[in-house]
Amino acid sequence: MERLSLETFLSGPHDLESRQYTVLLKLKGYYDEFSHNRLYPGLGDLIQLVSLFDDLIQKKTDLQGLLPQRLKDVDLENQRLVYEPLPGNDAEFNKAMDLILWAIPHLKKAIEEGMDIYNFVDEHVVIEEVGILPVYREEGYWFVPDMKVHRLHLLRYEVSLFAASTERYRTLKTRLLESLELVLVHRSPESIKLELMKKYHDLPNPATFVCETDLDFPYVETILPIAKRKFMTQLFS
Repeated sequence: MERLSLETFLSGPHDLESRQYTVLLKLKGYYDEFSHNRLYPGLGDLIQLVSLFDDLIQKKTDLQGLLPQRLKDVDLENQRLVYEPLPGNDAEFNKAMDLILWAIPHLKKAIEEGMDIYNFVDEHVVIEEVGILPVYREEGYWFVPDMKVHRLHLLRYEVSLFAASTERYRTLKTRLLESLELVLVHRSPESIKLELMKKYHDLPNPATFVCETDLDFPYVETILPIAKRKFMTQLFS
């Protein structure tokens, strides 16, 4: 699948119709992914693009700054390079804005289709606690099934903080420890937790959760990313 990016809208054929065709052709790839219930990274691409375009529409000069420029002067006093737009940049800017304004409804329509799948999966994913939870829950174990290949993935998870601008955000990192055949798993989540505690001694009293779903949707592209978001909400609600 050819992914859409800001570059798709800033370069390409000179006429608007050809650029529109390029966008629709790439957008078809996203619809094809959604038709196979593969949401990510496609859905994230589209949401980020629409958010970026909404911001650019409010600050049109920012988009002009992304177009090609040439060096005009060196400002020694302020120790910076001074650039000026290349001839024809105004026309390119207008073409890019026309394409963006045309594309936004098409992108939003695709997002709606992706979100319908997202919401369906979210309704069929349940996160359950395994045993008594400790006070410290930023690290632990998480069991997530992949019904498409009939396996249960035993994950080690860790929540960390990162800063973006003036905001601080939590991110969830997971690492696969083991993968079990579901048809052979007759043990309870509690017994699997105890076995992991015997193997890995750095978490003597680990927070442990299990994800339950009956959907056989793609694990990497759909089940895991949606389950992660639900898991984070539950951890810190």
